[in-house]
Amino acid sequence: MSPSRPQAERDAMTVEIGFALLTGAFVAALAFGVVMSPLLFLHPDRNGTGMVLTAAGCAAGVAFVWRVVRVLRRFTGRRSG
Repeated sequence: MSPSRPQAERDAMTVEIGFALLTGAFVAALAFGVVMSPLLFLHPDRNGTGMVLTAAGCAAGVAFVWRVVRVLRRFTGRRSG
């Protein structure tokens, strides 16, 4: 049975998770906007718009997961090393 973590360590993990989620949402919104930006200049048909929207959603999802994993791995590496 392992001893419980100190309160300061639990608080640090909570703050780091919140930071990861917040910055992940920001990076996802940025990626979505970048992929959707051609629609400002081009006016594709309905099918093209749907394809760009799908690509933007996929890019936003990947960017969000990438950012959250990166921040939390960096925190875990810094804590253990």
